Amino acid sequence: MKSSYGKKIPFLIPQPVIPKNRQIFTSEMLKAMILPLFIEQVLQLFVGLADTLMVSYAGEEVVSGVSLDTMIYTIFIYLFTAVASGGAVVVSQYLGREDREKASLAASQIYTIAAFISIFCCVTVLVGCPAILRMLYPRVDPNVMKAAETYFKITALSFPANAVYNSGAAIYRSMGKTRTTMVVSGAMNILNIAGNAIGIFLLHAGAKGVAWPTTISWYFAAVVMTILCFTGKNKVKVKTRLIFSFDRKTDRQILKIAIPTAIENVLFQLAKVVLGALVATFGTAQIAANGIAQTVWAFAATMNMTMSPVFTTVIGYCMGRGDTDAANWYIRRLLRISMILCFSWNVIVTSVFPLLLPLYQVSAEAKRYVWIIVLIHNSAAAVTHPYFSPLSSGLRATGDAKFAMWSSIFATVVCRTFFSFLLGLRYSLGVIGVTISMVIDWTIKGTLDIWRWKSGKWKKNKVI
Repeated sequence: MKSSYGKKIPFLIPQPVIPKNRQIFTSEMLKAMILPLFIEQVLQLFVGLADTLMVSYAGEEVVSGVSLDTMIYTIFIYLFTAVASGGAVVVSQYLGREDREKASLAASQIYTIAAFISIFCCVTVLVGCPAILRMLYPRVDPNVMKAAETYFKITALSFPANAVYNSGAAIYRSMGKTRTTMVVSGAMNILNIAGNAIGIFLLHAGAKGVAWPTTISWYFAAVVMTILCFTGKNKVKVKTRLIFSFDRKTDRQILKIAIPTAIENVLFQLAKVVLGALVATFGTAQIAANGIAQTVWAFAATMNMTMSPVFTTVIGYCMGRGDTDAANWYIRRLLRISMILCFSWNVIVTSVFPLLLPLYQVSAEAKRYVWIIVLIHNSAAAVTHPYFSPLSSGLRATGDAKFAMWSSIFATVVCRTFFSFLLGLRYSLGVIGVTISMVIDWTIKGTLDIWRWKSGKWKKNKVI
């Protein structure tokens, strides 16, 4: 590939180079996909920080109620994202085969499956919300529980919109149109912030003032993405007649990827909840340090999150064309890009962090813990993240979702949990031990995924 990008950084072009007619994605196309995804991730993080800051003005009870709901809410988000991811793989592969009709059918069926699952989840929460929260948090203060119930019921109404938006965004990313999802996501987040400001500072509506803006912003994004998927000069179009008809073959193709991904994501979140409970036993300083570090870690993982959809689209296209050699070549190329981006970004985040740490009003002990665990996290993330998540997304795009699920369950649910209790509790390393266990998780997961990729077994997979 003779592009300025490749000439400047020859390392990015794996050797031997495949013929030009098999290089579906040029350097310029890859950059056009990566940059908007990166900007979208960074904006979401900044909006999340602003959102958290404003919610704090609603009162301690509202903050506590919202934080309790967030852990459960995230599980549903992961579920809807898994459906969208499964659909993205199928759409990408049909586009690689240049079968636009089947790609449009798959895109439409993503909407069907997402709507069905999200409505079921919405009704379940609306009916069982009090019972669910009381089962999970039996000793919570009544005022906190009231705020949690209010927030959870209102945000549950956003489930269908959340699922539909993620479906539309996945379809657009499958076509490589990441700039569109960036703009829609940005508008949604701005609407959410503005709504929170009105609900909290003008209306003093408490939990309702936080929940309704979230729900309204999701419906705004869902409507916009749906209109875009129905109209425009796209390779893939969602069609009404295809949404209201179940195509078993296409649904099986989508669920073959979606179900293992959903199981993986849900178990991952449950493991985080368990480890959160473990950290809560380490004392105030370490709890505060872990909370601050989570924010820094989210920024450090930005490149990791950015590259995963790129792997899905690019590798999906290659597999759809039946060109496993091109898929292998692009995995190598995208891994090299991920390595440079993840390393560079983590160096930047780690370098800037000392300027931000003094702004946190916590004890010197807490700050010391924060600095140690951020250094451990970011140093490891700089070299392991490309293999931890993006490569896993690449394997899913080949149809190897079950392996990605089992490797994740073993590395995260089993190893990370085991080593967290061993190092954090048994050897009294506390939050430092939990952080080291996180690194062990990434290393094991990355090693397993590299082994699977090198074995070539994924080349035998068939999704469509």
